[in-house]
Amino acid sequence: MNNEAVLQAGAATLHVAGDHGEAHHHHKQSFITKYIFSQDHKTIGKQFLITGIIWALIGGFMSVLFRLQLGFPDTSFPWLSTVIGHWAKDGHITAEAYYSLTTIHGTVMIFFVLTGGLSGTFANFLIPLQIGARDMASPLMNMLSYWFFFTASVIMLSSFFVETGPFAGGWTAYPPLSALGDASPGSKTGMDLWLASLILFVVSQLLAGLNYISTVLNMRTKGMSMMRMPLSTWGVFLQAVLGVLSFPVLFAGFILLIFDRHFGTSFYLSDIYIQGVGALPHEGGNAILYQHLFWFLGHPEVYIVILPAMGIVSEVMSTNGRKPIFGYSAMVMSMFAIVVLAFLVWAHHMFVTGMNPFLGSIFVLLTLLIAVPSAIKVFNWLTTLWKGNLRFTPGMLFAIGFVSVFISGGLTGIYTGNSAIDIHIHDTYFIIAHFHLVMGVAAFFGMFCGVYHWFPKMYGRHMNNTLGYIHFWVTLVGAYLIFWPMHYEGLAGMPRRYYDYSSWESFKQFVELNRFISICVIITFAAQFLFLFNFFHSIFKGRKLTVKNPWKSNALEWTTPINVGHGNWPGEIPEVHRWPYDYSKDGHDFIPQTVPVGEEDNPLYTSAEFTGIKVEEEPAKAHKKAHA
Repeated sequence: MNNEAVLQAGAATLHVAGDHGEAHHHHKQSFITKYIFSQDHKTIGKQFLITGIIWALIGGFMSVLFRLQLGFPDTSFPWLSTVIGHWAKDGHITAEAYYSLTTIHGTVMIFFVLTGGLSGTFANFLIPLQIGARDMASPLMNMLSYWFFFTASVIMLSSFFVETGPFAGGWTAYPPLSALGDASPGSKTGMDLWLASLILFVVSQLLAGLNYISTVLNMRTKGMSMMRMPLSTWGVFLQAVLGVLSFPVLFAGFILLIFDRHFGTSFYLSDIYIQGVGALPHEGGNAILYQHLFWFLGHPEVYIVILPAMGIVSEVMSTNGRKPIFGYSAMVMSMFAIVVLAFLVWAHHMFVTGMNPFLGSIFVLLTLLIAVPSAIKVFNWLTTLWKGNLRFTPGMLFAIGFVSVFISGGLTGIYTGNSAIDIHIHDTYFIIAHFHLVMGVAAFFGMFCGVYHWFPKMYGRHMNNTLGYIHFWVTLVGAYLIFWPMHYEGLAGMPRRYYDYSSWESFKQFVELNRFISICVIITFAAQFLFLFNFFHSIFKGRKLTVKNPWKSNALEWTTPINVGHGNWPGEIPEVHRWPYDYSKDGHDFIPQTVPVGEEDNPLYTSAEFTGIKVEEEPAKAHKKAHA
């Protein structure tokens, strides 16, 4: 068969597929069913993203407020009284307000932004598109997962408007501050709202996680074996496994905490006295039990946050490096190793609780061991970049930035994982610096990387690259200037969660450094409004997408139409014939997964459907233009 005959056959195939797609018609939807109570995984992903962005702004603004106190403890800011009312008397944030701000900042950033916002967005948006499915296994359950998440957000936000204020006992909510209502004003109604919010959040994550796992295991298109899935899908799939296994433990811990608060039990409390008077009619509980339950989720939570970012970065780096990802099987196996080891290291958060030294040494060994799969991933990322034909898109810059901060933050984990050193630096600014870099900043970079890369697929428009470049460089430099100096404060013994250090003779040497960090926080937070403007402006006014595959990527999501309907493909779902990383192979810049092995030069597969030429063109014209 000559080339012209092949093209005619291809055009006929596309025409039949289009007719079939018209048969795959959905009834007309109202605004409410299409955009609010939608069961389309793509819309739900966008709902998670926008809710996460809103919470990131709220949480980031909280950090600006409490950094004003830390950097300028003797300065009055009259505008604060206007903004936050009685929380700022005479222009100074009160101590109770400070502890509430730090508590809710940590809670919303870890759970509502980096868990719900990151994994909720990209698991929902990418899984069906990348494995070749019409939607999630249960679209209704998927919709409910978002609305449980949204309801949890509303309840958490409402705690700011109760008379006694939101919870103020730290995002880890250790007893007795969390278990005893009379411990502080923030331990009253605000704590109940905090618990109700996070219980609903856990329900949301379990509904979502079961859905993600079921979809990946049961709904892959023909030819899409597990070892042909993009690493971005692997990341959100394994994150879901972690969440389904660990979140129920936290749920149980919260239920016991509610019983201690309101039903006279003593799971976590014993021998509590307030102003010399016994506060409890019962005893026998142990606060360390809560720490075990919390950190059994708390450390897998680190990887629930970072695994999706790792997968996103791997996908974007290979696509924009125009090279196959180095060591695909090793990347997948290292993710599996992280999932297993994540459940075996929780007690390294508890080295100072009086743990048996021999038991502590076991957790030291397991903690250091988990660095091995992380190191494998780092070496594979660096090797993927090595001698690649790099395209420095904003998404690619954030991917490279992710590797940088992950290395920086990960290396300090060697210190915190060693019990002999951790006893000195535990609950100091060294810990803040470590986990903000390796978990907070790195996860945010993964999130930004994914948004910049998949924005054209989400909204059919491009974001502004210039604003993206400015956003990246200010955020990267700002993150290092904020958190790197904190390592030195921590090594000097400066404790975290203190309202005012100015009266401590030991830490007066850090007055100027604290002021510098606070200024950097304000500048870096302000830079996020560039992203905010770029994101929302581009949704409506960005340059329209004219090709289906602007990044010349191999993954399945780029074979869908520019304006993707519910159901994703307007005809039969494409069949997969190869892995997603055939870049710069056999003289071809890229070879999509849908191209059969050995058919790389077939004109059907170098036509408009695959090369990224304007999709409105007929196949024959597209073929002629592609080979011009």
